[in-house]
Amino acid sequence: MSDEIMYNQNDDNQCDNQQDDGIDRRGFLKCMAWAGTGVLLTMRAGVLESSAFGSVLDRGIRPAGDFSFAQVSDSHIGFSKPANTDVVGTFQEAVKRLDALPTKPDFVIHTGDISHLSKPEEFDTAQQVLRGSNIDRVFYVPGEHDVLTDDGKRYREQFARDSKGAGWYSFDHKGCHFIGLVNVMNLKAGGMGSLGPEQLEWLEKDLKGRSNSTPIVVFAHIPLWTVYPEWGWGTDDSAQALSHLKRFGSVTVLNGHIHQTLQKVEGNVTFHTACSTAFPQPKPGAAPSPGPMKVPAEQLRSMLGLTSVKFVRAGHSLAIIDSSLESKGAPTPAAAGGKITIDNFAFAPADVVVKPGATVTWINHDDIPHIIASRDRSFRSPVLDTDGEYSRAFSKPGAYEYFCSIHPHMTGKIVVRA
Repeated sequence: MSDEIMYNQNDDNQCDNQQDDGIDRRGFLKCMAWAGTGVLLTMRAGVLESSAFGSVLDRGIRPAGDFSFAQVSDSHIGFSKPANTDVVGTFQEAVKRLDALPTKPDFVIHTGDISHLSKPEEFDTAQQVLRGSNIDRVFYVPGEHDVLTDDGKRYREQFARDSKGAGWYSFDHKGCHFIGLVNVMNLKAGGMGSLGPEQLEWLEKDLKGRSNSTPIVVFAHIPLWTVYPEWGWGTDDSAQALSHLKRFGSVTVLNGHIHQTLQKVEGNVTFHTACSTAFPQPKPGAAPSPGPMKVPAEQLRSMLGLTSVKFVRAGHSLAIIDSSLESKGAPTPAAAGGKITIDNFAFAPADVVVKPGATVTWINHDDIPHIIASRDRSFRSPVLDTDGEYSRAFSKPGAYEYFCSIHPHMTGKIVVRA
């Protein structure tokens, strides 16, 4: 069985305005303008067709169909690092292009990471930008950055008040059934996204009794297919969710999280991921970590457009690129204290040996926040933004395994011994 992957690449004119150390705001906006940072999806006879905002405008396309809606994702309001120091401006530009579409979409779907640090003012800013558009309705699902501090309570109150459980829900529109799923809660060490038994049971009941001919659109933040497990780009129990969708003739799954356009067709299911309006991330396995990319303007074009890449699925893995990650290294000798840096989405050193009573300090050097959490739930740090620190004393001998609760593929261990 073969699967087809579609990467977004574009051969249009070069973007200029680049600086030696990255892309400035004007250059970024110019690249956004032709590349598009959102997707317009048109339903025609039960089948969705997608096109980037830029191509719709630049080519004067007026999609014909039963209805259309738009997807935006990963606005990361609150991010201000070199990869993009004006995420509000680029989000506003995306919404501006949304308003300029030849045909007004019926609604917008935002597939998560609305905010960067789950702060109320970040949520408010994103909502104000979207309320300033011509779109009347916006449907949301949370990203991991939207549920950092309160298990998503603030997010649900503001964006999913009538939802079930941690924020899942469904609705019907002109003969099509839409399902918003949440796969960013209760992330496990070393794992990927997770839906959980309660949500899966709800999904099965939600679909029961619906005609096989009903077009289905599912949207979530983390991909519902395994893009790259080493970076947590996938959902552990997605196969169970997709099993409930096998009988339907047309199923489309939308997600964000990986900050790049990627498409895959498997049987009756078409998977689409959307670009971020904030910053790009590397292709799967093409860099040491999935962190924000600070790129010259002329390089941004290499991440956009459509290029077909085919591969044969082996076993249950759907990883696109195989890549060995750097060795975590051997444990350090027992010491009176320890310091662990967080850089390129990794703990260094990952394994530390300290004496009883020692204090271990974590320092975040990434542009993305992290949370230190023990597997046994005995300790948990606050959100550590760039240059943030967290310290904890370890008095009892033993092994303490921990991970980043936002990016669970990041793991480490503290060994306490005399």
